[in-house]
Amino acid sequence: MVSWRRRPGPGLARLWGLCCLVLGCWPGALGCPASCGCSSWRIWCTGSSPGIASFPVPQRSAEGDNVTEIYIAKQPNLESINDNEVGFYVGLKNLTVVDSGLRFVSRHAFVKNVNLQYINLSRNKLSSLSKKPFRHLGLSDLILVDNPFKCSCEIMWIKKFQETKFYTETQDLYCIDDNNKRTALLDMKVPNCDLPSANLSNYNITVVEGKSITLYCDTTGGPPPNVSWVVTNLVSNHESDTNKNPASLTIKNVSSMDSGLEISCVAENIVGEDQASAELTVFFAPNITFIESPTPDHHWCIPFTVKGNPKPTLQWFYEGAVLNESEYICTKIHVINQSEYHGCLQLDNPTHLNNGAYTLLAKNDYGEDEKRVDAHFMSVPLDGDGPILDPDVYEYETTPNDLGDATNNSNQITSTDVSNKENEDSITVYVVVGIAALVCTGLVITLIILKFGRHSKFGMK
Repeated sequence: MVSWRRRPGPGLARLWGLCCLVLGCWPGALGCPASCGCSSWRIWCTGSSPGIASFPVPQRSAEGDNVTEIYIAKQPNLESINDNEVGFYVGLKNLTVVDSGLRFVSRHAFVKNVNLQYINLSRNKLSSLSKKPFRHLGLSDLILVDNPFKCSCEIMWIKKFQETKFYTETQDLYCIDDNNKRTALLDMKVPNCDLPSANLSNYNITVVEGKSITLYCDTTGGPPPNVSWVVTNLVSNHESDTNKNPASLTIKNVSSMDSGLEISCVAENIVGEDQASAELTVFFAPNITFIESPTPDHHWCIPFTVKGNPKPTLQWFYEGAVLNESEYICTKIHVINQSEYHGCLQLDNPTHLNNGAYTLLAKNDYGEDEKRVDAHFMSVPLDGDGPILDPDVYEYETTPNDLGDATNNSNQITSTDVSNKENEDSITVYVVVGIAALVCTGLVITLIILKFGRHSKFGMK
């Protein structure tokens, strides 16, 4: 039977040619070697001739930002992954290098590839592999089957990794011992090869501001681990000694700015690492770092910020006298950040009687601080015999908790005068209404008489 195939028309041929042209531009755009192909998100190197001898790197670093997958296979001349090669692909998620000559992976190979989730290095020439390249990655898969690993302490982390992950069911890893015998990695035993551990002398560090304190870190492990202190953002002067066991960290003239900071001791060897952390608590006297004139909101507010540890008690004074707080005048704390408190003195409908000097006193066991602010809520309602200065004066109510008392009322209208005035107005209204009612009644009666009296049956009008 003769097979029949439809020949592509001119339009389809032109479209196909355009696609080929566009796809053909990708290798050059990303600087792909002759044995590789590239798209906007993927690089694959599977050609055996001429093959690649180094990891593919884009001509311009920005061109690799969108690449999420790299697949390399059957490249016998590719023996290493070095520093700053994979780092060009910051968005890389999947990396596969299989059936190749890979023998070495740099300890900093994946420093910039924090998005890596899947790594497959199967069927290569790896005899040893450090944990360093992978320790900061949140990998879901790390596949290492069919590599000629040598039984040593440097690959013990892979065994520990298998014991804590699900890879024991999916990977059969082996190593070759000194007698050239093939041993399952889970059965590998290497003397003096153990995970390190770190223990601190104190896990809750408390110190008074200005004092000094020393923290110790005791470590174990085989080989003996290297010790380092993680003191990121520590403001206080400090010095460490990691050449002894236990290692020490001395913090001098402790600053209150370091209160709540976490300090960590890290112990690391070729098997793995361990970390112990403690929180630094600094006790210090209160400090009012901010206070401002009152601002209107839902209520009037005198805003303030106070720092102190332990939490300071707050007391307000008005014109030098203790301000007794109530539901109308009270302190509100809105935000707490470590040992810093942001709040305000809230006043509900204050009047001119509340104008004056307000002083905030903050106190704890280590000292005290005070700050003063002048407050002006509204003008005085009357200025001698003149008009009211503030047209909104009657919108405010003076509560029993308002401070001060109006003692001079000679120029004010009394409540008795107001009552008499209101009574006179009421009587006048009643009289006018009564007269109007009588007039209306008379008009209605007159209209009825005129209507029905016009055609009397006796002929009388």
